[in-house]
Amino acid sequence: MYGLVKIVIFVAMSTFDLSVIISTYNHPEWLEKVLWSFEFQSFKNFEVVIADDGSDDKTKKLIQRIQKEVTYPIQHIWHEDNGFQKTIILNKATVATKSDYLVYTDGDCLARKDFLQTHIDFREQGYFLSGGYFKLPMTVSKLITKKDIEQQHCFDIYWLTEHGLKSSFKNNKITSKGLKERLLNKFTPTTATWNGHNASGWKVDIIKANGYDERMQYGGEDRELGERLFNMGVKAKQIRYSAICLHLDHARGYVKPEMIEKNKRIRAVTKKEKVTRTAFGIEKD
Repeated sequence: MYGLVKIVIFVAMSTFDLSVIISTYNHPEWLEKVLWSFEFQSFKNFEVVIADDGSDDKTKKLIQRIQKEVTYPIQHIWHEDNGFQKTIILNKATVATKSDYLVYTDGDCLARKDFLQTHIDFREQGYFLSGGYFKLPMTVSKLITKKDIEQQHCFDIYWLTEHGLKSSFKNNKITSKGLKERLLNKFTPTTATWNGHNASGWKVDIIKANGYDERMQYGGEDRELGERLFNMGVKAKQIRYSAICLHLDHARGYVKPEMIEKNKRIRAVTKKEKVTRTAFGIEKD
């Protein structure tokens, strides 16, 4: 009987090749665009798990509608609004996933059509993947329609510049292909870290690290998980110029200096004491 139970759990865990965890809070206009960006992915065998940090009924109604319109399954994991508790809802969403490989992103990041295929292609045992984002101004963020996402106009540098995007070296993030893409990934001065808007890893590693530290609020809470993964011996691959997502602009009224200082102290302990497993994560010690 015990063996049968183990088999059933294994099958359930392997339903999809990967699970996409999307964090959100009271921004249904942006979340809708993000969910459409996953409808048009070239890679199809995935689920979406929305980690909702207490959004109101507008987000709930949006998700209920979108669930009927997209071809991939959506789980909506929600808890009551009690301030910034992203780490708590991310842990709940992590446990709810039905695959052994997890991609984390945010409800304000549009995924290019090859986003998930890139995470699948680069994944490797003993590593997590570190991506970035390309930040858009508010004017362009509001302009993007479902059609623009479907036809990938919003990932076209010419379309973006026509609509007001300024010239910058950062534009290489969405124009790099082939050798240029590989060289920029290799030689970028940006360290490969666990970035909540664009990172992926094996569920077994994340569970072993006990997920996100639920004491932490805004400011480095994602990176702290990556630092524990490093302490475990997990390495990171840089895919900053390969796994492309567009960050839609918005205000950050939830940011408080005391949050950031508290998080810095926790991260300092993680680094100094080589912590691999938080006592304040999925399981409470």
